[in-house]
Amino acid sequence: MPQPNDHRLFAVILGTNEIASAIALQLVRAGYCVVLSHDPDPPVIRRKMAFHDALFTDTAQLEDIVAERVDDGVQVYQALRRPPQVMVTWLGLLDLLPVRHIDLLIDARLQKRRVTPDLRRLARLTIGLGPGFSSDFNCDVAVETRPGKIGFVTDARWTDAADGVASSLGDVGAERFVYSQFAGRWHTPIEIGTRVYRDLVLGHLSGVPLLAPRDGILRGIVRDGSEVPAGVKLLEVDPRGRDAQWTGTDQRGRAIANAATAAVRLHAARRSTHRNPA
Repeated sequence: MPQPNDHRLFAVILGTNEIASAIALQLVRAGYCVVLSHDPDPPVIRRKMAFHDALFTDTAQLEDIVAERVDDGVQVYQALRRPPQVMVTWLGLLDLLPVRHIDLLIDARLQKRRVTPDLRRLARLTIGLGPGFSSDFNCDVAVETRPGKIGFVTDARWTDAADGVASSLGDVGAERFVYSQFAGRWHTPIEIGTRVYRDLVLGHLSGVPLLAPRDGILRGIVRDGSEVPAGVKLLEVDPRGRDAQWTGTDQRGRAIANAATAAVRLHAARRSTHRNPA
């Protein structure tokens, strides 16, 4: 017999990127019904490491979990009567709040320079990932995502501000990315996982050709036909040869997901202790 809607653990994750998806994997395995809410800024590039493409293809698989697209609150509410699953939606947080009280809200959008509102009254537990979060100001738990501090849970202070330094992959930093120099519509015929070579045309931004920055495997690229703002990553080339990865979850994603789910378990343990003191 399915659990009543009021008993199913309900998690909303803001973002459909690879970090949000790695967290969703762990939460659904822990019994949560998870909704990933799309935000266009920044665009998702590592799409084979995320559930993002379910927005366009109805379903997307990551490891052993298949996510489904939902288009309205009724579909989300009905899903709460079924076994735990991952859903991906164009619906925003304001559209999801009326469905049912949210047990867990995680902001995984990694919006490095945008002001984040106070999330704390919107769910039983709120977690903020990356720059712009403080457990004293806008979330219950703030988790670092920058290199050297990945997964570190801050204690009553702001997470580190973005410093503009890209993490390394095979000793290669920002030079493995191509960024948008202006806002426009992006078009590309190239699929993730393709071997590419330096100066190969990988796509066009409003008609302007953009070239591969180096030899390697295309690890990520913005979906064809997307509108993109200026100053965001359009694509990434993995320089590691046989060690290149463009599918599944990576070490960074798992580390951040582990920190987030550890915070959830700690919060649950504290609530249990509070309800049942020795």
